[in-house]
Amino acid sequence: MSATHSDALVFFGATGDLAYKKIFPALQAMVKRGHLNVPVIGVAKAGWNLDQLRARSHDSLEKHGGVDSAAFEKLSSLLRYVDGDYQDPSTFNALRKELGNAHNPAHYLAIPPVLFETVVEQLAKSNCANGARVIIEKPFGHDLASAKELNKVLLGIFDESDIFRIDHYLGKTPVSNMIAFRFANTFAEAFWNRNYIASVQITMAENFGVEDRGAFYDQTGTVRDVVQNHLFQILSNLAMEPPVRTDSESVRDEKVKVLKAIPAIEAKNLVRGQFRGYRDVKGVAKDSQTETFAALQLEINSWRWKGVPFYIRAGKCLPVTSTEVLGRFRKPPTLIPDSVLTANHLRFRISPDVTIAMGLMFLGQGEKLSLETGEMVAARAPRAGDMDAYERLLGAAMEGDATLFAREDYVEEAWRIVDPILKQGIPVHSYAPNTWGPEQAERITPVGGWDNPIVGQDTPSIARQAA
Repeated sequence: MSATHSDALVFFGATGDLAYKKIFPALQAMVKRGHLNVPVIGVAKAGWNLDQLRARSHDSLEKHGGVDSAAFEKLSSLLRYVDGDYQDPSTFNALRKELGNAHNPAHYLAIPPVLFETVVEQLAKSNCANGARVIIEKPFGHDLASAKELNKVLLGIFDESDIFRIDHYLGKTPVSNMIAFRFANTFAEAFWNRNYIASVQITMAENFGVEDRGAFYDQTGTVRDVVQNHLFQILSNLAMEPPVRTDSESVRDEKVKVLKAIPAIEAKNLVRGQFRGYRDVKGVAKDSQTETFAALQLEINSWRWKGVPFYIRAGKCLPVTSTEVLGRFRKPPTLIPDSVLTANHLRFRISPDVTIAMGLMFLGQGEKLSLETGEMVAARAPRAGDMDAYERLLGAAMEGDATLFAREDYVEEAWRIVDPILKQGIPVHSYAPNTWGPEQAERITPVGGWDNPIVGQDTPSIARQAA
């Protein structure tokens, strides 16, 4: 059924926070572009009716992006609602009735992972799974064992081609832009390999804490929350080989190969941190050992990348909010003293703006030979009308295009890489908010230092080493 467009969208958790902040705005945008013209059936246990769901969706749009009168009217006409307990078969019998003549629905599970198994089993028992697709939200398990168990449950009812695991990061245009840069530009292939690149670093910095997610975050931590999913997705886009075709399986094959080439991370190559004040957040244990910062080093033992260290750093309460990649080149074998040279670099900024920059050296002013550093920058701010990640991903899932979704083997390989360090009780070091993590993180530092993103400048300076 890969070529069949879904003829209904069912979303569980219709009264929840994710639906309120992200899904209703995405649905209105899909309607506005003409990409959504099938029944949209919300399911939840809230004691609501359809009018209340419509009112909730209107309020959602007022708070998150604005109401487009014509698009909202169309969306409102597509909305349906089923109220009931996910444990109760009558809820799913009511859903089957509401689906009517729809035979290829897409079931979107915007619900806590603990409910996934219950819902998919009820979908099967009520015949709502026949000819259907299922879309599930991360996290896809809590470790390797639970990820395998989740895959077993899903594959017991759905084919892999009908399972769409959403990592909203893959729906962001700048993440895909790295692939476009690499494979649409002839010159990029010449240097993007172990012969010219000395190291690669990825930073995902957030200048805020865990906000109202204390209870969730304390059971998760930075490695589970963003490293093994979001940042590994960036890593695989950076390091993958050109796919032989552009179909989803060919692209995903190459991403899985990247993860297969990465040995499990060793404790010596990870530093965990926790910002001061984290344990005072509601829902966080007073003796919590959950990390809000992680710095790690890994290797990719492939023909292209063997011997090139990859560094990943992510954390809360850091000085800025930005996600950025920097590939540092090897220095040239020149007669110019090495102490005078600054390594060239290629910089991808993913957020808050989109930037591709090349760091260079050139002749400075003065009579003697003096070199200065600078960047050639191509950048743009997010544009009005850009497709939101959830709009792109829900649309792709309903079309049956799995390119931007994690496959079973990818999920399990990602967990394999981090699973050992999750179980070793690696110490957590305290750090002050608005700093770049604990001082112990200096142990995981690229040669030449970390590149600390600077937000708010059109052409950031190349000289941005860690203090």
